[in-house]
Amino acid sequence: MSDRIRLDRTDIAILATLQGEARITNHDLAERVHLSASSCLQRVRKLEKAGILRAYNARIDLERICRSVTVIAEATLNKHEEAEFRRFEQAVDAIPEVTECLKVSGEYDYILRFVCTDMAQYDRLSDQLLNTGHGGARLSSHFVLTRSKHSDGYPLESLLQSARDE
Repeated sequence: MSDRIRLDRTDIAILATLQGEARITNHDLAERVHLSASSCLQRVRKLEKAGILRAYNARIDLERICRSVTVIAEATLNKHEEAEFRRFEQAVDAIPEVTECLKVSGEYDYILRFVCTDMAQYDRLSDQLLNTGHGGARLSSHFVLTRSKHSDGYPLESLLQSARDE
């Protein structure tokens, strides 16, 4: 892919730090990556302008503020036509409780993550999704019992090392 942007170790260190600590001050970030504050800010702005740094997010501990249930659903469409895929994706986009949607290869067409108040809400939303007139679909649902790992981002060092080795 020719539109990939080459990053040096300092850019990678900046990105890795911001993935885990998005609220770090520019001064502290600069110290961490061994740059002056102005040089660090220039690099961060360059990464933002290039679209590599797309957003700064907060991870919320839902258990501390409300009840919720997370459901991983595997969706299979009855028709495999481009228009059907688009209609399904539009229906998914209209449901805020679907926090992630991945089109995948294999037995299923999509994997979706729902975050709902309870199983009844998931039941209503999954029925809504299945009845949106996109040629039909089948959902296989998996309720998350516990989360044993939460990601603070991508494993940049290993991914970029692999890219350099190619």
